[in-house]
Amino acid sequence: MAKLSIRDLPLQGKRVLIRVDFNVPLTKSGSIADDTRLVECIPTIQYALQQGAKVILMSHMGRPDKGRDPSLSLGICAKRLSQLISAPVFFAPDCIGKEVEKMANDLKGGEVLLLENLRFHPGEEDPASDPNFARTLSGLGDFYVNDAFGSAHRAHSSTCTIAQYFPGKAAMGFLIEKELSYLRPLYEKPERPYFAIMGGSKLSLKLDMIKNLLSKVDRLFIGGGMAYTFFKAQGISIGSSICEDKYVQEAKSLLSSDKIRLPIDLVIADSFRNDATYKIIEIKGGIPEGWQGMDIGPKTLAAWTTQLPDCKTLFWNGPVGVFEMPHFASGTNNLAAALAKLPMTRIVGGGDTVAAINAQNLGKSFTHISTGGAASLQFLEQGHLPGIDALSDKT
Repeated sequence: MAKLSIRDLPLQGKRVLIRVDFNVPLTKSGSIADDTRLVECIPTIQYALQQGAKVILMSHMGRPDKGRDPSLSLGICAKRLSQLISAPVFFAPDCIGKEVEKMANDLKGGEVLLLENLRFHPGEEDPASDPNFARTLSGLGDFYVNDAFGSAHRAHSSTCTIAQYFPGKAAMGFLIEKELSYLRPLYEKPERPYFAIMGGSKLSLKLDMIKNLLSKVDRLFIGGGMAYTFFKAQGISIGSSICEDKYVQEAKSLLSSDKIRLPIDLVIADSFRNDATYKIIEIKGGIPEGWQGMDIGPKTLAAWTTQLPDCKTLFWNGPVGVFEMPHFASGTNNLAAALAKLPMTRIVGGGDTVAAINAQNLGKSFTHISTGGAASLQFLEQGHLPGIDALSDKT
């Protein structure tokens, strides 16, 4: 069943409560390192403003351990958003409470209010612990719009529970619509051949997704830290490389598929540091004791990029090396550069892979770059997300 869109709501003069994903990465000094998530929500915000709505934005940031954490305040996002939309953005000291209610009620059409970090309240992540949290939030708006694709896989108060208080009035924003327009074809009927590249450090986090992809893709390239669990499953020495022993048998079982392609050479180092001594080896000889895998090697990159032009659709999630260390980012960076030149549908599933693409200004060369790594993976695995399921059906 199709879901309501923000286009279906009569917003003039109404308070529209929009769940956005402003969980932006911060620098060590506390400034915004990448404002992509703010930028991606602007079409929805501007549409609501153009319709004369009173816009109330809510989001989380980070993982506060014990309630309020000044280092995770959304105040910095209010300032940046104001610059991006060239209009004032009022900032609330909390997301619930009488002062917040007054600020929401005092808004005029065409004005924007950003609430403080939702996760300063335990009821956001654990709706059952505080059923009143979602109900109280809902009182701030006449309509509810979810445009936080990066959080739509979580059944939290602001992404899921809150929708029940807006029967027939809970809609998706333009960002979620855009994400689904690219991801749904991959789930339902991708143009073939369909290849996928999976990176990242832990097999445990992506095991279900890999199993699912193997039933759908024509070829699956696996890099990053999870590759070493597969190498161990093959009986290859992995030295001090990261490995999840608990999943070695699972990896061995997956290797029965002839669709999987693992690295054939690696950049290894004598310690997990950017300035470590490193060298390139072929994996068939194993990784020596005291050394650990850090990146795919040049032969792997050449082998993979030789095969990739054969496909029509590609999905990529996760770096294929220790991307955060410059000396071991070459595999991921060069793979991104190679993919940018290929004439195919190229969809990137969020996360650190996006940083590699943006660092080289290659974003416009990809068909779609998702704002949600975990959300895109879950959607491709299951075909739906809790935060979207909760929205009102379009009649």
